[in-house]
Amino acid sequence: MSSSYLVLARKYRPQNFTELVGQDVLVKTLTNAIKNNRLHHAYILTGIRGVGKTTSARIIAKTLNCTNPEATQQAKACGVCDNCKLIANSHHQDVLEIDAASRTGVDDIREIIDSIAYSAVLAKYKIYIIDEVHMLSNNAFNALLKTLEEPPAHVKFIFATTEIRKVPITILSRCQRFDLRRLDEKEIVNHLKNILQKENFSAEDLALELIAKFSEGSVRDSLSLLDRALATNNHNSFLPANIVEEMLGVNDRFKIIELFEFLLTGQFSLALNKFLEIYSFTSDISQILQDLIEVNHRSILTKLLNNYKIEGYSKNQNEKISEIANKIEISILLRVYQLITKSVSEINFSSMPKNSFEVLLARICHIIAIPDLKSLLIDLNKVKNNNENYSQLQNNQLDEEEDLIKEILKNFEGSKIL
Repeated sequence: MSSSYLVLARKYRPQNFTELVGQDVLVKTLTNAIKNNRLHHAYILTGIRGVGKTTSARIIAKTLNCTNPEATQQAKACGVCDNCKLIANSHHQDVLEIDAASRTGVDDIREIIDSIAYSAVLAKYKIYIIDEVHMLSNNAFNALLKTLEEPPAHVKFIFATTEIRKVPITILSRCQRFDLRRLDEKEIVNHLKNILQKENFSAEDLALELIAKFSEGSVRDSLSLLDRALATNNHNSFLPANIVEEMLGVNDRFKIIELFEFLLTGQFSLALNKFLEIYSFTSDISQILQDLIEVNHRSILTKLLNNYKIEGYSKNQNEKISEIANKIEISILLRVYQLITKSVSEINFSSMPKNSFEVLLARICHIIAIPDLKSLLIDLNKVKNNNENYSQLQNNQLDEEEDLIKEILKNFEGSKIL
């Protein structure tokens, strides 16, 4: 019987500091501390899910307890000695991994405190890795304080958490803190390319950019999505972008861009028809909103920045966004962005999100049709300053323009910032 498949996130989990992606500050600091034998007794690692908190904790434990003499000199775990293998598989009796989400009470911490007095059996250091440490109760934290401040020389603590604000300051002050950053899309794309090469696969750049974008800086999430994409593609040697778009439920971006263009030009019927066309393939109004916001955001940056490169879009899509940005005033782009973002929570929590979204389209087209307030005021002032023209202008015409200004102020939430 063949062995079970090992998912990419586990197969390519970093085993030493040199393999850890994107966490240069952590690697540099701990490498120097290990080489110079100036180790802190407690570390706390924080960051979003999937950036390497637990993995980093295991690497620290392996490096400190590696039996290879070069490990201390180079601060690089060999990965082949018994200690490295046991720690990597979470089976080492001197390296205890504790899930604080399921062991939150003071009695669980007392068990740790009672065991601290005993020296390590197989390794140099007895290491306690406590994951999701913020889940511990207040009593559990209090019970840990004294031991954490002055632990025995053979004991090291490594905490990991996604909610650093929930950890008491009295605990934080006793630890050396590392904030593991989320990786940017370029770093994730390069990492995925390296893994695909090792697995004898290749992928379209846009496919990897989409995966990197949806992983939101999490390496583990990106590998899970890549695994899923390869399976969706029947593990063919080349992974095209359309497979990833279909898998992620990404709306046809060109249709979203067209919808955005119709909104900017105030063409409600065309915008509504385009929305219904998109909606027929996906009922996720929230995703359509996010896609519109992103296209709007890219258009604003394209308008304001020279040589701005739009990542994650095809050549045709980039050209279309650039075309829109060039012909639409920045005030309109900002106005529409404000309207859409303000409507996100309202539509997401609506009992009829489709109806609410259609009304949003109508509001945008209505406001786009209203003249720009700033331009209108400038024109009106020019007329008033021109005595000859002003005297000839009928009072009712002035009243009409002033009424129009009041209408703009009444209907456009963003008028106060103009």
